[in-house]
Amino acid sequence: MFLKDSKYFSVSGSYYQKQKILSLRSHKSNTEQKMNYKLLVLDLDGTLTNTKKEITPRNREILIQAQQQGTRLVLASGRPTYGIVPLANQLQMNQFEGYILSYNGGEIIDWKTHEILYSNVLPDTAIPQLYECAKRNGLAILTYDKEYIITENPEDEYVKKEAFLNKMQIRETNDFLADIRLPLPKCLIVGEPDKLIAVESELSLLMQGTISVYRSEPYFLELVPPGIDKARSLAVLLEKLNMKKEEMVAIGDGYNDLSMIKFAGLGVAMGNAQEPVKKAADYITLSNDEDGVAVVVERFFSASK
Repeated sequence: MFLKDSKYFSVSGSYYQKQKILSLRSHKSNTEQKMNYKLLVLDLDGTLTNTKKEITPRNREILIQAQQQGTRLVLASGRPTYGIVPLANQLQMNQFEGYILSYNGGEIIDWKTHEILYSNVLPDTAIPQLYECAKRNGLAILTYDKEYIITENPEDEYVKKEAFLNKMQIRETNDFLADIRLPLPKCLIVGEPDKLIAVESELSLLMQGTISVYRSEPYFLELVPPGIDKARSLAVLLEKLNMKKEEMVAIGDGYNDLSMIKFAGLGVAMGNAQEPVKKAADYITLSNDEDGVAVVVERFFSASK
């Protein structure tokens, strides 16, 4: 099944037709297509927010309406919890039964009650090793404490980028190891991409089996507990909510969304998603600059139509 919406745009004075195709994969049965979905899981950057890192008025209106009609909303991101809070509040999730899945699945919070439903943290013994590795390589390391980013390098351009992306304040410390509050859900080593390549290899070998090490951006090296995964954490949430995965829709655009897109009853890729994500999805919607999330809600959540 295909839906086509033809629009035109100008290039050097000439007009070309732009076809935007929203597709539903044929392997989904008619029963699954008509499923009564109850849980909507949204990635943030590149999915819920547009390229300006904002929720568009249409997406906001549709998502609030869906919650009013009983749909439960989950914001699932690699961001720290307080980097998600402003978006959750814009969507009035504190008034409904909404959930924040932060640190790529490392923490789940009921945003109506602020109860932590699930938490996975780094081993305390790993933190000094991560700190020494960053210092030895001339890189900044940071972590999070509620609405603050904690670091010894507040003027580092990549520390500032992380603060900007999450709308969080930077709190400087002269002694990182002394001032952090254990346990930690995540640390981040930031710096020039060329430097991070070597550090990623070093820590992957040194910390093998103890933590997971990967780059979310060329300049961000994520240091998280082993086994952190959006799908695994969503399985925990579904059990607590007494729901089946077939009742869940998950929408994303990046590699860290692959697991939940494959896991969900309906996995949706944004029009701007990476190609492997599109191939894994059951449905491809419009891009994050074209209200792709609203399109999905209007089509698959009947109460919002």
